[in-house]
Amino acid sequence: MPGYFTDASLIRRIHREQVLRISGARALLMQAAHPVAFAGFFMSTGSLEDPYARLYRTARVLDTIIFGEREAAERVMAAVRRVHSRTRGTLPYPAGKFAAGTPWAADDPELMLWILATLADSGILVYERYVHPLSQREREAYWRDWRTVGRLFGLGAADMPEGYVGMREYLRAMLAGDVLHVSSEARQLGIDVVLRPPVPARARPLLQAANFTVIGLLPARIRRGYGLGWDPLRAAALRVGAESARRALVPVLPRSLRFRGTGPLPAPPPAFARAALVASQRLA
Repeated sequence: MPGYFTDASLIRRIHREQVLRISGARALLMQAAHPVAFAGFFMSTGSLEDPYARLYRTARVLDTIIFGEREAAERVMAAVRRVHSRTRGTLPYPAGKFAAGTPWAADDPELMLWILATLADSGILVYERYVHPLSQREREAYWRDWRTVGRLFGLGAADMPEGYVGMREYLRAMLAGDVLHVSSEARQLGIDVVLRPPVPARARPLLQAANFTVIGLLPARIRRGYGLGWDPLRAAALRVGAESARRALVPVLPRSLRFRGTGPLPAPPPAFARAALVASQRLA
């Protein structure tokens, strides 16, 4: 049975690339910079006790939508919407412009749009840096695919910018406005979960390289909010490394290393692999 997307869809073409795992980590750090979204995700779901299991379940939901059959996607999304419809709470502490006690709802269109936009923006950024530049038409097609994902999560057409340019304008407004604020709780948990996952010693150099990239690709305001250092020398090194990878490494990688398998993720992998998936897209 066909899915919501085909192999020709931009969202499949982009997210089949293994390097897109980096985009998930960037998106998660951006998402946690929204105090209300952070409280709703971490404080209401048991994610504090087992964040990787929660993130892995979310990755499976999105993989089912992007790579799975339509029937499976509709089934899993019906379950997610039921959970969202009854998941409510209040902000337990003041954060930025938000007072303690600020109410939130998991199906709030404003919170869901922030999640959706960070995923789309991170996907395009990493793909263009490390794989291939996209035309404006391709960027628009990619955002249309994410709008389809948004509708499955319950967003209406009016809840999302119609085109890619509108999505970018929305992100710029968010980054320039007073909504985003990296709380001390988000700062500690974001760094621990995303940048310091439990990996074996032999994998630490790879993790450090991935962290360097994630930190460099964050918007400057959010990077400062997490207290992560950056400077022109590191920015230049990131640009040179990305250009080298895009031109000389990625095109010659064997398919088994460059591309992920299609279809929903299999049963949960061990801790190292789960950590490598950190927020490999998160919406549920």
